[in-house]
Amino acid sequence: MPRAPYNVLVIPFRSNAEGFEYAVFYRRHSKMCQFIAGGGESGEDPELAAKRETLEEAGIEAGVGWMRLDARASIPRTAFPDAPWPEEVYVIPEISFAVNVGDAQIRISHEHEGFKWVSYEGAREQLTWDSNKVALYELRERLKGSNQSKNTATHSNELGPENSRMA
Repeated sequence: MPRAPYNVLVIPFRSNAEGFEYAVFYRRHSKMCQFIAGGGESGEDPELAAKRETLEEAGIEAGVGWMRLDARASIPRTAFPDAPWPEEVYVIPEISFAVNVGDAQIRISHEHEGFKWVSYEGAREQLTWDSNKVALYELRERLKGSNQSKNTATHSNELGPENSRMA
């Protein structure tokens, strides 16, 4: 299926005794640290692309709760040299999501050589891309003071049956 002109970013997170931790992935061939990222397919909406990429890259079939974040970035078309887009497409949007994976086990794909659960500070130190750091900051702010580990429907951007096709 042809690639759609957008990318998704997904931050897997879970609660622990100290608060929250985030899964940072290590790309196999580029030696980058990032969250789950990938392109949408033609005709696929960003929410479905986020769930598909999360399944493909981390083996996570469903999380406790999904959030669509406000964080946005633009990626130069040159990052996708084989994309079948018109010449006047110069940048594509990166649309950010987060998923509380609870106690689900991560099974990395061939795209990654590993992953690690880290604190907010640890993730900021390891992440390669500023867009990942901005989305992480937003997620941390949303989680502050929330009861995310017990009730994932605490925020209006929560992707649940009433406001998303991802549920």
